[in-house]
Amino acid sequence: MKLKTLLLLAIATFTLSITAEAQTLPRKIRNVEVQDLDAKKARLPWWGEKNLLIFYVDPEVPKQNHDFICWLEETGRVQGPNIEGFGIVNLKDAIYPNNIVRQIADARTAKNGATILCDPDHYISSAWRLGDCNNMFVIMLVNKAGELVFMHKGEMSEADQQRFIEAAEPLR
Repeated sequence: MKLKTLLLLAIATFTLSITAEAQTLPRKIRNVEVQDLDAKKARLPWWGEKNLLIFYVDPEVPKQNHDFICWLEETGRVQGPNIEGFGIVNLKDAIYPNNIVRQIADARTAKNGATILCDPDHYISSAWRLGDCNNMFVIMLVNKAGELVFMHKGEMSEADQQRFIEAAEPLR
């Protein structure tokens, strides 16, 4: 019984340390190979050249933070010569067929010129230790030095939005 209790305690401690590590920012990350909309290998654009605003989206919740994202686009609040934004679709957690998701993303890029890539197997969330991103719209900021300086998963409160703006301002 004591061995079982100790084992459970060790597992719980390990799990909590992984969760805490996943949230420690800023932290160094690396450019990850994902896919373009044609399922061809691709690296993250502008890596090391510009600061990056990345939307890592589960296709089941594309409207999460919709009003805030629209506000960012309309106001240009985080636009500038030193920052580029793009989306990465989390295909692994999608309930929809990947080819359908890719077609929808392709139609969106044709309409607004956005850069959209695909993560077919949790490459980003694993390599960057983001934790579970299922059913979440993840907003991240990566500086030119390859450090993840901001990350938020899920719906953003007004306080979260303000933290994002404060993190993004110096990167513009």
